[in-house]
Amino acid sequence: MFKLRRFLKGYMKEVIIGPLCKLFEAILELFVPLVMANIIDVGINELHSAGYVLRMGGALVLLAATGLTSALFCQYFASKASQGAGTEIRRELFVHINYLSHAELDKLGTPSLITRITNDTNQVQQSIAMCIRLLTRAPFIIIGSLIMAMSINQNMALIFFGASLLIALTLYFVMSRSVPLYAAVQKKLDKIGLISRENLSGNRVIRAFSKQKTESERVDEATEDLTRTSVRVSMLSALLSPVTYLVTDCAIIAIVWFGAINVNAGGMKTGDIVALVSYMTQILLAMVVVANLVILMTKSGASAKRINEVFETEPSVREEYYDYMPLHPSADTPKIEFKNVSFNYSSNGDDELSDISFTVKRGQTVGIIGGTGSGKSTLISLIPRFYDATQGSVLVDGYDVRRYCFRQLREQMGIVPQQSVLFSGTIRDNMKWRNNQSTDKDIISALKIAQAYDFVSALPKSLDSRVEQGGKNFSGGQRQRLCIARAIVAQPEILILDDSFSALDFATDAALRKALAENAKDTTVIIVTQRASTIKNADLILVLSDGRLAGQGSHDGLFESCEVYRDICLSQLSESEVAK
Repeated sequence: MFKLRRFLKGYMKEVIIGPLCKLFEAILELFVPLVMANIIDVGINELHSAGYVLRMGGALVLLAATGLTSALFCQYFASKASQGAGTEIRRELFVHINYLSHAELDKLGTPSLITRITNDTNQVQQSIAMCIRLLTRAPFIIIGSLIMAMSINQNMALIFFGASLLIALTLYFVMSRSVPLYAAVQKKLDKIGLISRENLSGNRVIRAFSKQKTESERVDEATEDLTRTSVRVSMLSALLSPVTYLVTDCAIIAIVWFGAINVNAGGMKTGDIVALVSYMTQILLAMVVVANLVILMTKSGASAKRINEVFETEPSVREEYYDYMPLHPSADTPKIEFKNVSFNYSSNGDDELSDISFTVKRGQTVGIIGGTGSGKSTLISLIPRFYDATQGSVLVDGYDVRRYCFRQLREQMGIVPQQSVLFSGTIRDNMKWRNNQSTDKDIISALKIAQAYDFVSALPKSLDSRVEQGGKNFSGGQRQRLCIARAIVAQPEILILDDSFSALDFATDAALRKALAENAKDTTVIIVTQRASTIKNADLILVLSDGRLAGQGSHDGLFESCEVYRDICLSQLSESEVAK
């Protein structure tokens, strides 16, 4: 929690004035038992004056009204500071998460990040509000009540000290055992978030395989695991109230018992006993508040630790330059060049890519093919610097990609990932994702190249047709074509298609490739695919096998010289189709 204090810098006034208001309320509350004692001892026992009782009763009402006003001010300041700090935490978390590279996002996981932005931040936000309202009040009430009890009768105050010590020991016992459990609860919430996300996003697959019962049992198991841990921590926390009430009730009995003896001996007055009982009750309530505050702080401490873990995670891919650099490539400068590139996702495992070298000229079409897990998607992820090469260098226009600022490098590229991602809004909104100034003419041209214009124009609202979350209201092939069109609208210098034809029929595949060749002649196109027919006419074909470059060249040359490529072709095409 201490590390998150920076988010309260803009709310220092609220953080200072709020507790002071609550402290003022606590001071007024400490005077209430004394006024009650005077009503009994002076107004009733000595003066027998109704007027004195009414005046003291008015003083009690005034104390209550003033305390209520002070508490309302504190509540306002606490809400303003906590809500503001929570908003700042969420905003900075979101910015920092977007600053992280793919490796860190893979490690932290989407469900966990969502839980940290929502549940964990809410927990911290709530603890800030409660701290402003109660962190000064509760200890002041306890200490003030002890001092006021001593001022009434020092011998009786020993009961207060004994009761306070027992309650404090109970708090320590419970908290020392519940802290680890609260951290475990947050992790189990992450697991439930992961399962829920998988079930909601994969609902159609679950139904297709009739796995509803299995997934239901999986959810039940995760929730029961969370329930068991929550019950354990709740049982520990449940000890606080009965134990504190038991100790306090015993203390009150002792106060009344020994107080009655002192009253009979003439050492105390009846009002003093009432005041002492009131102070003991105040200590009880304050201790309960402290207990709840400690529980809340324990929860928020676990949440704050998880939030700080995100903030302390540094991206492995750093932007070392922030300004656009002047580019002066010559006509012979390769558009893309890999020099002895090796890559490993972690320092402990084997290389996913090993000693990859090739050159791509400006305007060439490059096909990348290979078996599943051969490193195709990993290879193209190094070009826009989603990951950095472990060894070797990746060059664009003759410059190492590490010398570019992210914006300058990625503005040259249009990327269509394996998983087609559309955003809620309209088709026009999605098409303008890269360039908000794109005209309808630009969009329609891109849709025609991507073979998407026919079905878009047939929609009732055409470009203004609604796109649901993730593009669920379109088929897989339609989503792929819309994603390809979105990348083409920006007129990129490099177009990367990562297995983006997988949901297309062969006729649409061929028509799209033909349109790209005719309308994007100056664009360097990189096509990652499993289909040999898709890339057989490419200017350069790269064949990957187990992270190594098994061959590179044209279709005819590779078919003769590269066994891996020949096996792929013959598994998909007939001899006559290979020769075409």
